[in-house]
Amino acid sequence: MKERKISFYSEGNKLDGTIYLPDEYQEGEKLPAIIPNSGYQGFNEFYPRMFAKHLTSAGFVCLGFDYRGFANSEGEQGRVILDEQVEDIVNAITFLQSQDEVNPEAIGLIGWGMGAANVVRVTAKDKRVKAVAVLNGFFNGSRWLKSIHTYVEWMNIVEMVKEDRIRRVLHGKSLREDPFIHYPLDPATNDYVEKELAPLSPFGKKTQLQFTDSIIQMNAEGVVANISPRPIFIGHGHQNLLHPMDESISLYQKAQEPKYFYIIKGKHNDFMYNDHKEFRKLTEKLKEFFKRNLECEPFYEDKQNVI
Repeated sequence: MKERKISFYSEGNKLDGTIYLPDEYQEGEKLPAIIPNSGYQGFNEFYPRMFAKHLTSAGFVCLGFDYRGFANSEGEQGRVILDEQVEDIVNAITFLQSQDEVNPEAIGLIGWGMGAANVVRVTAKDKRVKAVAVLNGFFNGSRWLKSIHTYVEWMNIVEMVKEDRIRRVLHGKSLREDPFIHYPLDPATNDYVEKELAPLSPFGKKTQLQFTDSIIQMNAEGVVANISPRPIFIGHGHQNLLHPMDESISLYQKAQEPKYFYIIKGKHNDFMYNDHKEFRKLTEKLKEFFKRNLECEPFYEDKQNVI
């Protein structure tokens, strides 16, 4: 695939990214486009780029970018607020629509992990998105946090968040903690993280406790019905212990038609390698979904009739 480094602004923050193009792209083509979005502690050079490698082979343009505060994007490092990531995705759509290679009426989104809830919320309010795929996500923040903690741990989290709200008001700053203090990794995911992600320099920075507060306030499930009549693809690992499959089942039940559920034969990210057979199966399903729903025939802009 061809790559072009880009940047765009999101609420004053300059975000770093890459436009990914099919190798056979011809000048003047306007192709359907997809934005693959990272999960927690993710960034463009990893999962978005992995998805783009497969999607560009099917004739899509892709845009991968780093959320504000991550990698080389501007913004306060360690500040992870889901509402702000939603804004970043909305602004990424605006940027993508302005690119010469893109059909602005054929935009799709993919959300991985924590990014899955982000793209549900974006699609529910932004009609420019024609199709969305959510993978291994959670969709009601407080329910998910309760499900992976004991009652005592949950009550401690509630108290810590309450104290941090007071700290932010009285002292202007949220306390910084280990990024996984309230986001504990299951053994399989932790093993993958240590091998594949931890060695990467943008990964694992201390995170403000306000992040936990933003999770508690998040309820993507409550707005998923607003996506219809646009289609949603929901995929989940059947052995995922980090984000239980019940989260995606519940989202599917709340979503309206057209909707599709795909069971991934894997855990959270044990299959997330370019040459893994389950990852390839997943990307084939995604290509079929977006081809069907983004009208994949390219068109050429008539320059003579542009004023």
